[in-house]
Amino acid sequence: MCTAITYKTNDFYFGRTLDNEISYGEEIVITPRNYTFNFKKEKSIKEHYAIIGIAYVQDNYPLYYDAVNEKGLSIAGLNFVGNADYKEEVNNKDNITQFEFIPWILSKCETVKQAKDLIKKINLLNISFNEKLPLAQLHWIIADKKETITVEAVKDGIKIYENEVGVLTNNPTFDKQIFTLNNYMYLSAKEPENKFAKGLSLEQYSRGMGAIGLPGDLSSQSRFIRAAFIKMNSISCKEEKESVSQFFHILNSVDQQRGCCDLGNGKYEITIYSSCCNTNKGIYYYTTYDNHQISAIDMNKENLVENILIRYPLIKEEQIKMQN
Repeated sequence: MCTAITYKTNDFYFGRTLDNEISYGEEIVITPRNYTFNFKKEKSIKEHYAIIGIAYVQDNYPLYYDAVNEKGLSIAGLNFVGNADYKEEVNNKDNITQFEFIPWILSKCETVKQAKDLIKKINLLNISFNEKLPLAQLHWIIADKKETITVEAVKDGIKIYENEVGVLTNNPTFDKQIFTLNNYMYLSAKEPENKFAKGLSLEQYSRGMGAIGLPGDLSSQSRFIRAAFIKMNSISCKEEKESVSQFFHILNSVDQQRGCCDLGNGKYEITIYSSCCNTNKGIYYYTTYDNHQISAIDMNKENLVENILIRYPLIKEEQIKMQN
């Protein structure tokens, strides 16, 4: 399970948590402009926008979990088990597999508007990367500094939803997730008024009582509500360090701690990593479950006209700064 959010101050930020019981050896991967993307059914793309994100590299191919291109267009794929539906190959469509979706969009598009036009031509195929990697059931959040959308491939076709809250988790479908927010319109960052009954003297006994009823469990629907409330009420300074810090504080509100989501057989779902990318500057920040120190990689410090992947392993061990 996962949570993705957008955030805007002076710059535009995009990131997510990746929650799972196992790691596949994901890395920070920069795909330079001249790396060749080969596709199962469509022509290869030899020149494209540079991309940075977290991916699992298999057979020298970056299987991106989330990524941003040099124009600031961002995408994250999140689990959508039981609802995702991919099709057989059809004529007169761009036949793209689920794992090719992120490079296909980020190679060709600068904006969400362009991505929407391209998605209307896409048919998502039910073809896995190889026999060892099962076909992931995903939906996607796509964002730039002006707008955000959610894309879902379901039985009756590909749906594109305007995403005004800039948040995505997992099930149910996005239209149901966004509708559920109606049940929480009473939540407030301000202190509550006594509307319980006339003539009954009720008093506030604590700060923060305006948010009583905000879900605190780890389910995808509750994480969506909690992340939406916290993100949309969040205030920070507009400078880079303060913006990045606030972004991670928002994501920390939906962290999964080892032991709280028991999958049986000694397996527990945890937040393997959290990410935040300044899409204006191409700086990718991240933390991992055992390393709370924010690490960063600047794609613009690399040779973006190369034709080979640039890879950085995640720093996973805790980094503690001793003060004495």
